[in-house]
Amino acid sequence: MKKINKIFLGVVLVACLVVAGLVQAEGPVKNFNGKELFQEVQLFADALTLINADYVTEIKVKDLVYGAIKGMVDKLDGYSQFLQPEDYKDLTDETRGEFGGIGIEVGVRKGILTIIAVMDDTPASAAGLKSQDKIVKIGDEITRDITLDGAVKKLRGKPGTKVNLSVVREGESKVIKFEIERAVIVLKSIKDKKIIEGDIGYIRIAEFQEKTGEDLEKAVKELLNNGAKSFVMDLRNNPGGLLDAAVDVSELFLEPGKLIVYTQGRTPESKMEFRSKNTSGFKDMPIVVVVDAGSASAAEIFAGAMKDNKRALIIGERTFGKGSVQTVIPLRDGAGLRLTTANYFTPSGKNINEKGVDPDITVKYVAETGGKKPEDLKSVDEIFEELEVEKEDAKRNNNSEKITATNGKLPEKIKDKTTPAVTDNNQSAGTDKEGKKDQEISEYDNQLAAAINVLKGIKLYESYKSGLPSEGK
Repeated sequence: MKKINKIFLGVVLVACLVVAGLVQAEGPVKNFNGKELFQEVQLFADALTLINADYVTEIKVKDLVYGAIKGMVDKLDGYSQFLQPEDYKDLTDETRGEFGGIGIEVGVRKGILTIIAVMDDTPASAAGLKSQDKIVKIGDEITRDITLDGAVKKLRGKPGTKVNLSVVREGESKVIKFEIERAVIVLKSIKDKKIIEGDIGYIRIAEFQEKTGEDLEKAVKELLNNGAKSFVMDLRNNPGGLLDAAVDVSELFLEPGKLIVYTQGRTPESKMEFRSKNTSGFKDMPIVVVVDAGSASAAEIFAGAMKDNKRALIIGERTFGKGSVQTVIPLRDGAGLRLTTANYFTPSGKNINEKGVDPDITVKYVAETGGKKPEDLKSVDEIFEELEVEKEDAKRNNNSEKITATNGKLPEKIKDKTTPAVTDNNQSAGTDKEGKKDQEISEYDNQLAAAINVLKGIKLYESYKSGLPSEGK
């Protein structure tokens, strides 16, 4: 009994300290009821002490507490996580711009593991994974109701090892299977910069990192010096990144004092406004921002700021809708809590989360091969049911399923590891280091072609207004 009492007191103390730490970090919680909390903690402590005292085998108290915290966090949303010490360290490594994995950003949406974005020049992009793909199986494990933490652990691993994925894709009637070799993922912020179509500058922002604003400013100046008079900012498949980086990039093109984004949560402290402090001078050149369903988080903040401040036209498809703020709070013994504390709102007050940013001009991406959507599409739930049946059949037959890559075949370029993979359509052509003229964009990328045509139209309209003769094509 003494043992149980000591554990009980210890658990209550730990729970109260955790709650106190969260309250201190996030501000006083509205309608906080200490007595009610203590009663609920007692229930938790009773269960834990009974398990510790009477369960058939001995279990470490820390493992039970970790499991309880993880269970609480998993009930919140698809982005909050309890980070054990090794996971907290991995998160730190990722923010430095390098980590091991396959190169995708994932989230749990409506209980289904969904790819938010596929990073450029990674095993995932080479294999052909796409934003909005729903991962229904990792290895032999069906992902129904999987947690984000559990998914990340399964997707990551030593470079050179392989992971098998089964995904459901919109418009496809069958599960698509991939075998992907993990690699060290090095994140590069400014993926591409060049002059296209005469005097149009093209910049692809692949990730919002600590120095993205600084790197982008240099890229814009370089292209201006090379004759650029308008710009296409390509944010397709950009999974986001740092809020500060999104603010830095946005204010390069906005008048001082313009609202970029604000956050709003449950507490007064969660309400924050971010306004431009522009000193760059990039306030006048025409800009078109290209987005798609893989544009998320910080990329959506930038697109929303440009749209609502009427600074740029947004072209492409509705963005992903990852508009929530995660605050990483260190806990004792090296663990951490990644907690959703607020949502992002565009200057006009639109909540990005689960809704995304709608383009001014919708242009659906048209693949070169085209193709019709099959009529007999199945729901994800139906596919999960089929996978469960297959799993049971495999157990009975003692015959494990063999997963091949992309319906058993890889493109020839991907088979040859010495050949750089084409990760997205706008990388198929471009200026080289000597600045040679880019190939015709419209031949392979209809969204980028639309952006270019809009900028040409703006230029033509401005020439009409000024009374200057048109330069033609």
